[in-house]
Amino acid sequence: MRSNDEIMDILDQLKEEKHLSISEIARRVNMAKSAVSRYFNRTREFPLNRVDDFARAFSVKPEYLLGIDFSKPSNLVFIEKIVQVPVLGEIAAGKPIIADQNIEQYIPMVASSLPSGDIVALDIRGDSMSPGIPNGSQVLIRLQPEVEDGEVAAVQLNGDTEATLKRVKRQNGIMLLIADNPNYQPIIVTSDMPARIIGKAVQVIYNL
Repeated sequence: MRSNDEIMDILDQLKEEKHLSISEIARRVNMAKSAVSRYFNRTREFPLNRVDDFARAFSVKPEYLLGIDFSKPSNLVFIEKIVQVPVLGEIAAGKPIIADQNIEQYIPMVASSLPSGDIVALDIRGDSMSPGIPNGSQVLIRLQPEVEDGEVAAVQLNGDTEATLKRVKRQNGIMLLIADNPNYQPIIVTSDMPARIIGKAVQVIYNL
């Protein structure tokens, strides 16, 4: 906290910057001109109980006059906002499995670490997207109906009864679902094997 002289030095500076007379200051703080003059002459201590009035008179904050920083107390630890991301169950990274969108649990995530949009998590079972997305990991999916060519997406197949995680490729008007693991054959989307993109894979959580 500032000393009396330091407070008055700031008020002197503000007085000059704002071109205020002692009479005008006294009017603004609703005090006698003689009393205000004594503060500026340093013949009387500045009245701390009137700091709010003087702060308003000079259009500054009281803590600025007093030299107090309320922004971040040193004895407190500030924790980032945590949000609960729903886990929608398993999705195949191999052969498609029966889709189950019931929420199984929630995982806490730091809000600033998440991409924008509606985010869900999916448990990965299978190794078709390894080594980048290994079996047993979790993938965060941003719910959206389309992805760019070459991006990894969660896709529902066979009338939304099955789901899988694959890289989406488009060639000659045909959509292919490609595994990163060369041991798996591409899935060709046709009228007999329809597909619907659930969302885009945006983050992998490795459960080591």
